[in-house]
Amino acid sequence: MTPDILLTLGIVLAAVVLFATEKLRVDVIALLVLLTLTLVGLVSPEEAFSGFSSPAVITVWAVYIVSGGLFRSGAADVLGARIMALAGNSEARLIFVIMLASGILSAFMNNIGAAAVLLPAVAGVSRQSGVPLSRLLIPLSFASLMGGNMTLIGTPPNVLAASILSERGLATLGFFDFLPMGIVVFSSGILYMVLAGRFLLPTHPPVETEQLNSLREYVSEVRISAESPLAGKSLYQSGLGADYDLSVVRILRAEETSVMPLPSINIRAGDLLIVEGTVENLLRAKQDLRLEIEAERTLGLQQEGDANLQIVEATLAPRAAIAGKTLRDIRFRDRYQFTALAIWRQGEIITHRLKDVRLQFGDTLLLQGAPRNLPALQEGGEFLVLEPVRIEQRRWHKAPLTVAIMLLVLGLTTIGGLHVSLAMVLGSVLMVLTGCLDMDEAYQSIEWRSVFLIAGMLPLGLAMESSGTARFLADTLVSLLGGFGVMGVLAGIYILAGLITEPMSNAAATVLIVPIGIDIALELGADPRTFVLACVIGASTSFLTPVGHQANVLVFGPGGYKFTDFTRVGAPLNVVILIATLIFLPIFWPPF
Repeated sequence: MTPDILLTLGIVLAAVVLFATEKLRVDVIALLVLLTLTLVGLVSPEEAFSGFSSPAVITVWAVYIVSGGLFRSGAADVLGARIMALAGNSEARLIFVIMLASGILSAFMNNIGAAAVLLPAVAGVSRQSGVPLSRLLIPLSFASLMGGNMTLIGTPPNVLAASILSERGLATLGFFDFLPMGIVVFSSGILYMVLAGRFLLPTHPPVETEQLNSLREYVSEVRISAESPLAGKSLYQSGLGADYDLSVVRILRAEETSVMPLPSINIRAGDLLIVEGTVENLLRAKQDLRLEIEAERTLGLQQEGDANLQIVEATLAPRAAIAGKTLRDIRFRDRYQFTALAIWRQGEIITHRLKDVRLQFGDTLLLQGAPRNLPALQEGGEFLVLEPVRIEQRRWHKAPLTVAIMLLVLGLTTIGGLHVSLAMVLGSVLMVLTGCLDMDEAYQSIEWRSVFLIAGMLPLGLAMESSGTARFLADTLVSLLGGFGVMGVLAGIYILAGLITEPMSNAAATVLIVPIGIDIALELGADPRTFVLACVIGASTSFLTPVGHQANVLVFGPGGYKFTDFTRVGAPLNVVILIATLIFLPIFWPPF
């Protein structure tokens, strides 16, 4: 083992550890890998930054823009709604239709976008049918991952794999070359979930119910006495939040059903304030401010017949600009006219000092406000509201045009022979020129974290090849599994890709594993495409943990899932897809 191989393996190990611990953002880790490779001399500066001009990276960001056009025009919503209308109330039928819709969408737009489009609709179907949301969202997420295997642009691993083959001067994979195995993987996943997997799905109470039960431990009602120094002051001047860490959820008055607790609202003597906070802070405020605690009243956060207020759930949308900011930073109540009651984060209910909690992708917020404000909450593009809300700003008249542009891109790629990167950029430009979305919206549609992740990790693939690391790992895998024949080695590279994609992204896993798969194929005299397909399928099966893919993170909060729920349902699915791959991959892509 040469020093260069040892150094490359050290960098790979360090990257895997950093990805697994999540101490740093994935794009930051990728840039650190890029810099380290350059500083130690494993790649030249030109090679280090070549990823940013790679056709694979260009294709990925262009796909995000085209997907953004489909999303903002409502074309994806229409398709999702039409398919969801066929669902009925049977759980098995619901799971089948949800997975079918998610898979079809993700074949032509990014995985996370497909899941995000359907999430509110699935939440609405759950309420109408009575099937718990926790039994529908894992199938939604898993189907978005499997559906991406059907086309070149369905998932970044496919784009990267085709690009790596081309750069090595080998026969590459076309737009629909992924389709036969994609259909096998997708069909196997649906059959598993409908026939067996659904019996492993958890039945959790709705997040809203669980959060409301928790909130009752922290919410109290206080009356403003005539002697209270708060009488006549605005809510902002009262200091209830700043000095006592009490959040006013609602203000009740004799002549009105309720008053939205905006900072500018003046508090009157006789007002009944519904406040959230600890008992200690409440008692301290009672003594200092001469408040009267209404001990005998029954708390009802959403009184029967109270049409002026509604409790809804909302989760952060993909690429939400507010991620990393607090509710105070974004002036949430002023901006959206909703009050945050609680945040559900990875199984934990947060109720204390909500205004100072930094929001994360995957958070589910329990909100209270007037139904008329729901469209504004969703139109901003920062939240996915888990209620059937009509969005007036969707450009419905552009929907046929966005579909036509997508079909044009597919035609130019498959029939016209245009390189996929050029075709997707053309589609992106047409989306802007035709007004399907403007340039600001185009930039907002791009998942820049993924773009920098891929561009930063591509030099690691070059280093693995030039240093001989890929060849070394390929030889090691062949020596260990060669006794089991080609199928044994194929199974080994698939399992390796599937395991390494859990602590890191599927794109990063592809960059690491595909060069090894190519070298194994060349050593065995086999078709590299067979092994590359095994790599990308394995890298796209992020079913074991909720953090294996952003689609899983998206549904984790709304579904009220535990970490182990994904493992219990996903582990058998991994086995099913492995078996299906080993049976059908040699048929569609014979290794010899």
